[in-house]
Amino acid sequence: MGTMIDVSRPDGASIRAYLASAGQNRPCVVVIQEWWGLNDQIRGVADRFAQAGYTALAPDLYQGRVTQKPDEASHLMNGLDFPGATHQDIRGAVQYLKKIGDKVGVMGFCMGGALAIAAAAHVPEVSAAVCFYGMPPREFADPADIRIPFQGHFANQDDWVTPQLVDGLEKAMQAAGNPAEIFRYAAHHAFFNQLRPEVYDAACSALAWERMLEFLGRSL
Repeated sequence: MGTMIDVSRPDGASIRAYLASAGQNRPCVVVIQEWWGLNDQIRGVADRFAQAGYTALAPDLYQGRVTQKPDEASHLMNGLDFPGATHQDIRGAVQYLKKIGDKVGVMGFCMGGALAIAAAAHVPEVSAAVCFYGMPPREFADPADIRIPFQGHFANQDDWVTPQLVDGLEKAMQAAGNPAEIFRYAAHHAFFNQLRPEVYDAACSALAWERMLEFLGRSL
């Protein structure tokens, strides 16, 4: 089990974050929440990382607000300052972990996946990034700007981040000279989320977790 801590942002403000420690001098990962908030699912992912030997830090981008209602989640996400979340909250979390381990990766789901791409493009201290079924607007974060190892996990039955969008991301990165690892699954959006049994896919989730740990083991 982890604990809530205060993390300083580059602008001097602070943000609460959930820290699951694997000890000193371990590789580190920032875990970025879905649009539901910093809930038990995201804390559980951070705990799994710690058990696998990675110190994980999940910043609370909604400042304590959590929901299970899609309409409220959409309202919270649409009200989020995405540039501020990227350049301040997530970068602050990365800088905190840099004091613990040499290299820091970022990963996230849905909204957090989009922010993982944004962090890969904009946060210079990030060494590797993993995105689960998320995509930022290209005018905010162009995948072609990513110069670090990148891995993406996407669902073929996703009406949000469609296969066509995934193809565009892969082509943009390849054209920029970054041979990203892109995996596609016969599953629905949010297939990794155990709190959503209507879309959770245990087999795809386990395979994606295994692939991610192997990737981070090479990259961090």
